[in-house]
Amino acid sequence: MASFTDDFNRADSTDLGSGWVEVSGDWSIVSQRLSPGAAGGTIILRAAGAMASSDHYAQVTIVATTAASHGVWCRGNSNITSGYLFRNDGSSWNLFAVVGGSFNNIGSYAAAAAPGDVAKVQAVGSTIKCFVNGVERISVGDSSVPTGTSIGLRSESTSAIRFDDFSAADITAGATLTVATSVEAAQPVTGAKAATLATAGETAAAQNLTGAKAAVLSLATGQDSAQPLTGTKAATLSAAVEQGSAQMLTGAKASSLSLASSAESALPLTGAKAAVLTPAVELDTARPLTGSAPVALAVAATAETALLLTGAKTATLTPAVERDSARPLVVPSTTTPSPERTFTVPAERRCLAVPAEHRTLTVRR
Repeated sequence: MASFTDDFNRADSTDLGSGWVEVSGDWSIVSQRLSPGAAGGTIILRAAGAMASSDHYAQVTIVATTAASHGVWCRGNSNITSGYLFRNDGSSWNLFAVVGGSFNNIGSYAAAAAPGDVAKVQAVGSTIKCFVNGVERISVGDSSVPTGTSIGLRSESTSAIRFDDFSAADITAGATLTVATSVEAAQPVTGAKAATLATAGETAAAQNLTGAKAAVLSLATGQDSAQPLTGTKAATLSAAVEQGSAQMLTGAKASSLSLASSAESALPLTGAKAAVLTPAVELDTARPLTGSAPVALAVAATAETALLLTGAKTATLTPAVERDSARPLVVPSTTTPSPERTFTVPAERRCLAVPAEHRTLTVRR
């Protein structure tokens, strides 16, 4: 198995050292970071040493980024005109199968690169996988580049991009790891990380930790007692298992009453009711007789005598929807009576007296 790493922790220089071959462009070390320069165009860098097999991975940390093409290679040839390139263009991660300088996009993950992202591309047989910060984002089957042992970087030459901590190693499927000779205590997690882990298809060589290490904690051996609530808690109440007696109403309640099941007798009015009369259309005045000749009255055909009422007459009232008792008027009526109108009918001497508010019909014979 072969492996290669570089953390670029050395003095600023345009000479990267014997471990690298600048295929194109001018790469340099600036503030212990790898810089692709600022000349413009696309430049390529590869490791001087080759991997032992075509099954390997390559990864790099992107310290500073911008909306420009930059990424990492694996299974490449000596001048990196073939292989697999995993790069970001400012809006998405894309996996390219490169054959004879022709780029074919075979997988994408929509996300812009962020400072600190670790980009990794891995080729084992025809399975090509890409990871961002240890999370698998692309996995495809492709056999267009079956062999290649070169690894490296490809980037646009712009001063806004910086790389760090490049590493690569062969992958041997089914390799058995030795038992660790020491056990490290679990470290507290300082941030939150959520990821869905896929089943490992192969075993990679252990890498140096560049940040914090998180371990899976075993189940707690003790149990904490319940703590009192310091705030309020709202819960859904179940149905009541008992029923309370009705309580007296302390206020007023209005509701629609159902139809009465019995007929109530009419109640006498305890006050006076005033009606507004319409104005008289015309007013007639009785005329005096101008002649001495008496007027011959016709003989009454029949004479009726008013009979006393010997009983009371009741009417069937419709069921009351509700009953209101008459209320006395608290303010006296101010209706002005209209002038009394009297009509004299010579034929039968009938006089119709119409008071302002009380009208009486008197019939004399």
